[in-house]
Amino acid sequence: MRTQVGIVGAGPAGLMLAHLLQRAGISSVIVEAKSRAYCEARIRAGLIEQWAADMLVETGVGARMKRESMVHDGIYLCFDGALHHINFHKLVGKRVTIYGQQEVVKDLIVKRIADGGQILFDCTDVSVHGFDGQAPKIRFRHAGKEDEIDCDFIGGCDGFHGVCRPSIPAGAIKFYEREYPFGWLGILAEAPPVADELIYAYHPRGFALFSMRSPTLVRYYLQCAPDEDLNLWPDQKIWDELETRLGGTRVPKRGPVLEKIVAQMRSFVAEPMQHGRLFLAGDSAHIVPPTGAKGMNLAFADGRVLSRAIAAFYKSRSIELLDAYSATCLRRVWKAQRFSWWMTRLVHLFPEETPFDRRRQLAELDYVANSEAAAKSLAENYVGLPIE
Repeated sequence: MRTQVGIVGAGPAGLMLAHLLQRAGISSVIVEAKSRAYCEARIRAGLIEQWAADMLVETGVGARMKRESMVHDGIYLCFDGALHHINFHKLVGKRVTIYGQQEVVKDLIVKRIADGGQILFDCTDVSVHGFDGQAPKIRFRHAGKEDEIDCDFIGGCDGFHGVCRPSIPAGAIKFYEREYPFGWLGILAEAPPVADELIYAYHPRGFALFSMRSPTLVRYYLQCAPDEDLNLWPDQKIWDELETRLGGTRVPKRGPVLEKIVAQMRSFVAEPMQHGRLFLAGDSAHIVPPTGAKGMNLAFADGRVLSRAIAAFYKSRSIELLDAYSATCLRRVWKAQRFSWWMTRLVHLFPEETPFDRRRQLAELDYVANSEAAAKSLAENYVGLPIE
């Protein structure tokens, strides 16, 4: 099999990269370890920055999102028993779109197939080779047979636990990591939203977050131990704790709990994001804590930068943008890491904090809620910094 770009991974990064390459007339093949049903069913956060929502529409995969999504003007900060609205649209003229990541994946897969592009699902024994030279290869087993893709470039879009990043020689990239001393106990429930926009709640018992997936599907999170035992959290206890941490500002409307998880909190960056003709994108290159809602948006940004660099190569044989890929992406990645870390510090309890630290934290929340300059900084980062 021969193509111009071989892509490992059919998540947001890989699918967006393939979609943008297709629009530029560049051929690609996606190799994915999981089934199509698995990829389309993975429920992940679904907050889309303004520029990313615009890009989905402009490139022909945003029609269903426009019909079914919820567009939010801002968020609420909840502390000291009161809600404080941060109006992004009023502050910076932009909004965010709530549309599940799995729905974006479905739309991109449907578009990919309609355009005649290839996605090979259920592949095993995937490995990448030859990216130090000019003839990269992706080897794998598909439908019970060994196969190989010859390509000019490889997009390593296979996530944090994928094969692409570990295939880069030891010492060629540096890792920056941070583990947080807590996790998020999350539930997906069939219930009406408790508010019209997301609520980030600071409480002496720990952080809580209200978000939504649709008018009938809600997602709540509670700060918990990173190794929290879900058996200790029956549904009623979770609902009661959510009501407590929302500080009386909202009473959650209860409904059947469809999913219950403990999500880990981690920051990670691989630098550089490229080695030879292997380019990392999305979670294979960076992980952010979910507080800032940046994961899928960073994956889209990587795909956009890489597709333009590859298009420039085929148009004029220029490697300038390819050589600059990592530096270009990392400027955005590190700003997203900074914002996600700041949001996490703003609303969570850290075990080392003293009473002084917690009073300072409340003062900072009060400052953000009541200072236009501080609120504008939050809004600018939350809706998405300029893409170029």
